[in-house]
Amino acid sequence: MSQIHQQASLPGCPSCEEPLESGDRFCGACGYDLAAVPAPPAGRPTAAVTVPPQGAGAPAAADAVEWPPAAGTDSADVPAPTHRPADLPGVDSGGRPLPTADRVAVRSDEPGGPDGTSGGSEPAAPDPRTAEHAAAAASAAGPKVCVACRSGHVDTDGYCENCGHAQPRERDHMEQELGVVAAVSDRGLRHHRNEDSFAVSCTALPDGSPAVVAIVCDGVSSASRPDEASAAAASAANESLLESLPRGVHPQQAMREAILTASEAVNALAQEPGQALEHDQHRHRNAPACTLVGAIMAGGLLIVGWVGDSRVYWVPEDRTAPPARLTEDDSWAAQMVAAGLMNEAEAYADERAHAITGWLGADAYELEPHTAAFEPDRSGLVVVCTDGLWNYAEAAEEMAAVVPPGACERPLHGAQVLVGHALDGGGHDNVTVALLPFTVAARGAGSA
Repeated sequence: MSQIHQQASLPGCPSCEEPLESGDRFCGACGYDLAAVPAPPAGRPTAAVTVPPQGAGAPAAADAVEWPPAAGTDSADVPAPTHRPADLPGVDSGGRPLPTADRVAVRSDEPGGPDGTSGGSEPAAPDPRTAEHAAAAASAAGPKVCVACRSGHVDTDGYCENCGHAQPRERDHMEQELGVVAAVSDRGLRHHRNEDSFAVSCTALPDGSPAVVAIVCDGVSSASRPDEASAAAASAANESLLESLPRGVHPQQAMREAILTASEAVNALAQEPGQALEHDQHRHRNAPACTLVGAIMAGGLLIVGWVGDSRVYWVPEDRTAPPARLTEDDSWAAQMVAAGLMNEAEAYADERAHAITGWLGADAYELEPHTAAFEPDRSGLVVVCTDGLWNYAEAAEEMAAVVPPGACERPLHGAQVLVGHALDGGGHDNVTVALLPFTVAARGAGSA
């Protein structure tokens, strides 16, 4: 997002909600004194947005990765340092306060509109924990066995040949573990389908050291085909990173490029078959849309990138150390807090809290991917999740409290527990979480 001052970042007059222009000192409609708006609260744990230019810090040859401690410079040639997750500065790479959304467009990530209502009574879906999910059944050898009678085979139409019970769809519950990273996604208890998606992968940098990737996407329910949007974005971003990281592209730049690639993939869904995208005048009408958040662990760095309101949390392995949230939401609630109009408790209790101000889709007002680089000084767990989880553990301390002991050693089990926490809390939304254990080698007695 572009840099703006506090007054210009207000969505409207606090008195009459009349839209404001940059630099306004008084509301043109009611005369409200905008100087009376309280200043943003200080000390909020926010991540620094730093974007290196193409090739910054990346080796020219594929012999070795020699990244500097910082991510290079940003577009204004200002040093862009990395940060420790336990000491988040709350400013961008130019030393300015973390920007808020310079846009008035918002959309709801709930079906029905900004108030989050569905416009009708949607029947509660069966608890997905009561069945063996299709993802596990698909990996087993031989025909699928019915989750209801546990004896009949499942026909190609998705129904049991013995008892006729409809089987869970494959995306209702998905799990994947690659040893050093794991992810779980579940439909939840109230949605009729899972509109989240994820991608986890491992690759190697040019020097042979590992790079671990986790991408999590949340389909915007008020848009058309949100499940397709999230799947397309997760796949495109993951493929982009698997192509760029082995070439030695700095992971922060690689993350930014991956988000832009994901955006193009979602935009393409709005194109009518057989019609060029630039000639499709209707592609902006309720176009497929989703949010995206991702994390890369490579070369001792932790890189996060996001658009929307999905989040990344840092949970130290030593639970006596403070946890932190490493992303800042593109949402109405975050704008209200940043403008000093509400505290976090008030903002997120409002029915408009989840109206997002940033998303991937052909109807997005403006796309400016956020990225931040961190250099952890201790081992910990990176939690990448949709709001289907953090709605039930919003603060960093709350998230750390529900992460089970041993999650660094058993990331899949930890992700399953976190999904279960969301379902136990009501499961009103799809829930997806990826866990990446980050290990920092202990210094020896003679280390500097």
